[in-house]
Amino acid sequence: MPTFKAPLRDIRFLMNEVFDYPSHYKTLKNGDLVDKDTIDMILEGAADYCENVIAPLYQSGDEEGCHFNNGEVTTPKGFKEAYDQFVQGGWQGLSYPEQYGGQGLPMSLNMIKAEMMSTANWAFTMYPGLSMGCMNTIMQFGTAEQKDTYMPKLVEGTWSGTMCLTEPQCGTDLGQMKTRAEPQADGTYKITGTKIFISAGEHDLVDNIVHIVLARLPDAPAGTKGISLFIVPKFLPAENGEIGERNAVHCGSIEHKMGIRASATAVLNFEEATGFLIGEANRGLHAMFTFMNTARLGTAVQGVAHAELSFQGALPYAKERMSMRAVSGAKDPNKPADAIIHHADVRRMLLTQKAIAEGGRSMIYYASLLADHMNDALEQGDKAKFDEYEDRLGFYTPILKGFLTELGCEAANLGVQIYGGHGYIKEWGMEQIVRDARIATLYEGTTGVQALDLLGRKILLGSRGKVIANYTAEILRFCGQQAKNKYMRRFVWDLTKICTQWGILTTRIVLSARKDREIVSSASVDYMMYSGYAMMAYFWAQQAAVASEKIGSGDGAEEIAFYKAKMKVANFYFERLLPRAEGHAEALVNPSSGLTDLATEHFSFDY
Repeated sequence: MPTFKAPLRDIRFLMNEVFDYPSHYKTLKNGDLVDKDTIDMILEGAADYCENVIAPLYQSGDEEGCHFNNGEVTTPKGFKEAYDQFVQGGWQGLSYPEQYGGQGLPMSLNMIKAEMMSTANWAFTMYPGLSMGCMNTIMQFGTAEQKDTYMPKLVEGTWSGTMCLTEPQCGTDLGQMKTRAEPQADGTYKITGTKIFISAGEHDLVDNIVHIVLARLPDAPAGTKGISLFIVPKFLPAENGEIGERNAVHCGSIEHKMGIRASATAVLNFEEATGFLIGEANRGLHAMFTFMNTARLGTAVQGVAHAELSFQGALPYAKERMSMRAVSGAKDPNKPADAIIHHADVRRMLLTQKAIAEGGRSMIYYASLLADHMNDALEQGDKAKFDEYEDRLGFYTPILKGFLTELGCEAANLGVQIYGGHGYIKEWGMEQIVRDARIATLYEGTTGVQALDLLGRKILLGSRGKVIANYTAEILRFCGQQAKNKYMRRFVWDLTKICTQWGILTTRIVLSARKDREIVSSASVDYMMYSGYAMMAYFWAQQAAVASEKIGSGDGAEEIAFYKAKMKVANFYFERLLPRAEGHAEALVNPSSGLTDLATEHFSFDY
């Protein structure tokens, strides 16, 4: 079973040396709340909680799963006590306003905490994790009364939140949604319908669950333009702020899933449940995207988390497992065989896991800085600044969610491969990581949906390729700054080439789409994966640039070893993983006819 250890050295490297979080925090309105002692306390406290409280529940929670009995859901043994410690530690309110009981710290600190928790125990982390999107939606679109009613308990963690979109007949295509909202004389609404796949939709960890629900008003336009958003609590709030009358929303069942079995995925039946409109009528999907973008970033973290956990499980095994002799000669001559870490192919798999985890972490940590700026602009009422950073983060989001979750699955599978037959056996815990990681490419929009969002909405409809031109210009400026660094020559050369190619590919797709509309769909996943490999290359180069400076700084041997390892992994990424982008480049420019020419009736098992 993998034993989780928080990667604090790598976290601090990114925070302090690559992205200079301390200087970043000075630009924020709430930055004066953050100092070195505060950051260290959060990092050490989160690491302790993750390593010693929730990580030990990872495998046992999977084995036991959740229990359903007549509408009530019980989480696995130890989860309630672990969640109580989470609440007592004030972890839920880390980055939420002090007026609601939070600590008011930047969102980036919360993201770092979330990454540790996700790696330690993803199924457990989903319970408080879903509440974040609920809180963000209420904070941005709720009335003052709604904020005062729900935020204190949600921030405290004694209430949790959900996102209720999917219905039996529709998932991504929400235009088919049937849940109804009937206006009442008192200004409330009666919500009727069934929602499925609701993560943390019912459980025993909190006193109340606040559902954020999409539904249609009687006079709503057809399709997605006629969707409104409602707050539907499990228990209606009483005047004193505690729970009151039970609302007419009930759990019909929980799903029996491939993975994340300790996370309750519920079917919720709303039977004229009392709901409260949040935001504007028929503008619910716009408000829900606040929730969904939060969830998508959280899911991108899952890709990093599973790569990290699988690497942490595979590395000690590779050092201990003896099998055959290394091709270059015996490495452990006094033993009957060499440790498998001496085999080049095993090292390839370990380095792939490490490159994905650490490269993905750097991408997430940078995106969290953009989220800090967004929240800062929102708090200060600076709409222009908010829109600027929302657009920038909007470009990152589909790449992070789609690309990193696909690579997270790859890294998890490599962990099983390193173990060989033992990896397929449950007791080692490696196959659980594969099962848990698989959902990440599906929920909050499948890989294909993320790819269409990137190429269709962000590139073609949104900016006509300008966003790529701006981003590659940023990379080229970095290359110019590093051009004289002898350690960076290979990185600078490859990045320069890929920036040129990225721009050409984007232009070709934009032009091709004028005649071949289907190419947007046929090329989208390859385009997204290409973009992901290119973006990760840039972030690995940034790490390498810092490491190259530190190697000659005269630091202690342990520190020099860390920086040399960074350079080695960066080289591995450019040599072994970045070349994959070329295959995606060749595939994406092909016309869509290769996919569309075969008539639907010819898809048959009978030839």
